[in-house]
Amino acid sequence: MAGPELDHAHYLRLTFRVAERSAAEGSHPFGCILVSSDGKVLIEQGNAYHPHHDMTGHAERVLATRASMAWRPAELAGTTLYTSAEPCAMCAGAAYWAGIGRVVYGLSEQRLKGITGDHPENPTLDLPCRTVFASGQRAVEVIGPLLEDEAAAIHETFWAGR
Repeated sequence: MAGPELDHAHYLRLTFRVAERSAAEGSHPFGCILVSSDGKVLIEQGNAYHPHHDMTGHAERVLATRASMAWRPAELAGTTLYTSAEPCAMCAGAAYWAGIGRVVYGLSEQRLKGITGDHPENPTLDLPCRTVFASGQRAVEVIGPLLEDEAAAIHETFWAGR
């Protein structure tokens, strides 16, 4: 990836704030941002489960849709999707199809599944995003889990009360 080295911890903590806001607004505690190769935050997205109970309203999927409508894949190849939790198979697919070049995540799908159990609002797919990306025809760099305990704390608090 071209451009300066990005501070992954800084951007992940921004996603944690987005996730906390999402939870405070009554939705699920997931958040993500899209960052350009020069460190500019291009898009911020919280979970979109509410108000219509959209089970596909995951933050990463919605962000990928918005990004793909604003930029072409060649432009998105230099971007990084920072996300509070590892993208599920659907979200990884959306990031792949949009053309996003790198994903950095906090909480792993496996650990999220341990936190949420079989909660009907989050039937976690324990499928690593690396597996989804490896099935594609272009490379997507994946970094994570990072700051996993911080990322997990948001979910432990939220799902315990549901």
